[in-house]
Order: sequence, then C-alpha cells, then structure tokens
Amino acid sequence: MPVAPNSWAARPDELADKTILVTGAAEGIGRAASLAFARCGAEVLLLSRNEARLEALYDEIVVAGGKEPAILAMDLAKATHDDYVTLAGSLGEAIPKLDGLLHNASLLGDRKPIAQTRATSWHDVMQVNVNAGFMLTQTLLPLLDQSPSASVVFTSSGVGRKGRAYWGSYAVSKFATEGLMQVLADELGATSNIRVNSLNPGAVNTSMRRSAYPAEPPTTNPSPEEIIREWVFLMSDGSKHLNGEALSAQ
Repeated sequence: MPVAPNSWAARPDELADKTILVTGAAEGIGRAASLAFARCGAEVLLLSRNEARLEALYDEIVVAGGKEPAILAMDLAKATHDDYVTLAGSLGEAIPKLDGLLHNASLLGDRKPIAQTRATSWHDVMQVNVNAGFMLTQTLLPLLDQSPSASVVFTSSGVGRKGRAYWGSYAVSKFATEGLMQVLADELGATSNIRVNSLNPGAVNTSMRRSAYPAEPPTTNPSPEEIIREWVFLMSDGSKHLNGEALSAQ
C-alpha cells in the first residue's frame, strides 16, 4: 500500500528550508525525487558518479525556479571511508544541517545462480548497495542531528523482503539494507530527531528494471514521476510518526 494518505498532497512549499541529499540522483527514481524535492522548496544535494548528467539536472532545477542545488560527484563503488569523512566535512562547512538523506544508488549485479556469481560483481554490489549506505549515513549523522526533523530513507526491493532465485547479490544487499535501516531506526528513534525507514518502489520503468526484465514492455510499469509523491511524503514533516518501517510505494 502507498505510504502517503490518499488525502495528502504536497504543498509548493512542503520542503521549504530543508536540505536533502540524494544518491544516484542522475537518473531514474533519484532524478525524479531530486526534481520533486526541488519543486517543493528543498535545497537538493545531487550525488552520482555521472557528473555530466548531474550538471544537466542542475540546469533543469534552476530553470524551473528551484533553489540552486549542489553537485557531489562521487563513485560509490570506489569511495573509501576517508572520502566520506572528507565529504561530510565539506558539507559541514557549507550547510548548518541536513534534513533528508535518500539512499537511492544501487547496482543490479549478476542475475545468475549463486554458484555462477562472480566474486568481483558480488563485492561491487555490496560496496554500493550496503557499505556506501553505512559509511555515508555514519559520517553525516552529526549534520542530520542538527535538523529538528531529519528523515533517512533507504530504497529497498521486494527481493530484499522475500528472497528469489537468481537475484543473487542484489537481493542479499537489499536484505542487508533492511537490517541496516532497522538497527539505525532502533538506535536513533528514542535518542534523536532522526527517523529511518525503507521504501520499496515496486515495478517502475527505470533502466535497472529494463535490464532485469528485458522482455517486459516498459510501459506496463509506472514512471518514477508517477509514484514520487511517496518519497516527498517521507521527507516531509507529515511522516514524523514513521520510524523503522519497511514501506512500499505501490
């Protein structure tokens, strides 16, 4: 079931005065979320390895009248813990607080039986889908703690809630993502203003979905823009009551 109440609709200033960092912002759900957050008044920090696409997204947000976003070019597959410490330090000098963190970047990896999965591919998937989420969240906790109502959202998957053959490292990484979300939510729920949830988009017309299901007509699934209100709701103060929840957008 969708997260946001049926009666809920984002106001033009729904996210005014909020600063939100989005990983995997260059395409798909990350791009749609970044545009939606900006339309609702947020300052968006755009993180991706594809700097050219980030620059195009930057221009689109500015032309539409949104607050000037920041471009954070980083390859999560190669970034070390020191890189995250440096990033957090730079952000700490530039902004007083961080109100939202959307972990959206993911790798699909090998769609093969475990017996045939390459160790290098497995490692890369875990590095981007799990380790990056841990390191980025950990280093940004001091900035999130400065917000009166911070929201951390991990993008999950149906195969991270019920295992499925041939989904290999991707499924396992999403199970780990759910575990990381639950542990963080339990640690922070009673001691901070930070709430942590996961959101399963369901079947969406993205490049990852088309890669995973090449025979599936793309138009059978909604576009990211059609379901993005759920992400806006989770970043809004209307979702303050949600913490530690495994949610679904469809």
